[in-house]
Formats: sequence, structure tokens, C-alpha cells
Amino acid sequence: MSIVLVGSTSGSITLQEPAVAGTTVLDLPAVSGTVLTTGSPQSGGVVQVVNATYGTLVSNSTTTYSDTGLTATITPKFASSKILVLVSQNGIAKNNDQFADLGLKLLRNSSDIIVLAQAWGYSATALAWQGDVITTCYLDSPATTSATTYKTQFRNNDGFGIVYVQYNGASSTSTITLMEIAA
Repeated sequence: MSIVLVGSTSGSITLQEPAVAGTTVLDLPAVSGTVLTTGSPQSGGVVQVVNATYGTLVSNSTTTYSDTGLTATITPKFASSKILVLVSQNGIAKNNDQFADLGLKLLRNSSDIIVLAQAWGYSATALAWQGDVITTCYLDSPATTSATTYKTQFRNNDGFGIVYVQYNGASSTSTITLMEIAA
């Protein structure tokens, strides 16, 4: 059995029973406006949000980039979507070696997408720095519906001294938020 709703000026909507046995329930909200049951969301709408945190001290005394521990994975629902990446890398610190300075970058899977800090902390004096935060807001276009991982990596640019992230551990927890935005 079908139900046909006739529009007040033209057109109609037909509600058709499912082709399988059983009961199907569609709950409609008690508000006016458009109800989206299938298809793509409106352009600019948030499709999904993924958030991750990491609060363990990580150090690096080499010029090789290594993981900060901050990572999150999202599986976009639409290949046309953008991913808004919000990063707050906390507890940035260096020891008192005057040449110690930190480089920080954001990656999608294994590809670099943006450098967040080129030479943070370089002072040419023997000062230890701690507790800073580096943040970014980056709009990415991964063009995929496969699982996509975003993470940060850091290094000691000149190989002198030691640089840190999440310097105070849990009290310097870093965060990453991934928002799928409909095209």
C-alpha cells in the first residue's frame, strides 16, 4: 500500500512500503523545514567530527622528524568533502642548549601538508623554554573516501640539545580535531 501526499500547488510525494518483510519506522522531527533522509548534506555543512588527544612527553635530539604521538583518523563519507584540521600541539619546550630549536609539521598519511613551526625556540642564548603551544587551522582536500590519518611530527632542527612536546605530560595534552565539511 502506498500513501500519496499531494502538494498544495503542484507535485506530490509517494510513501512506498519497503520491499522486505518487517516494520520500518521513519521518525520525522517536530519542526518545519527540510528533512534530509538520503543524499548529500548542504554545502559547508559538517558531516562528521573526529577528535583525539595525546598527553605523554616525547623528546627528540635528532634532525629526523618523528611522531609527536598526536594522531587522528577520519573516513570521509564523500570524496568531494574538505577536512578541516584543528591542531593544538601543547607543551612545546627545549633544554638550555642555545642552538636547540624545534621544527613541527602536519602530515596526511605519509605526506607533508604544512609546516607549523620552522625554528621554534631558537634564541642564540642558553635559555630553556617550556610550555608553549603551536596551533593551526588547515583546510585539506584529500579527495577520498578511504581512511585518512592526520598527525604531527617534530625534530630538533640543528641537532643540538633536546626539544620536547607535551612537556608536562597530561597537563600539556595536545589535541587534534578533524571535521568533514561537505563541498
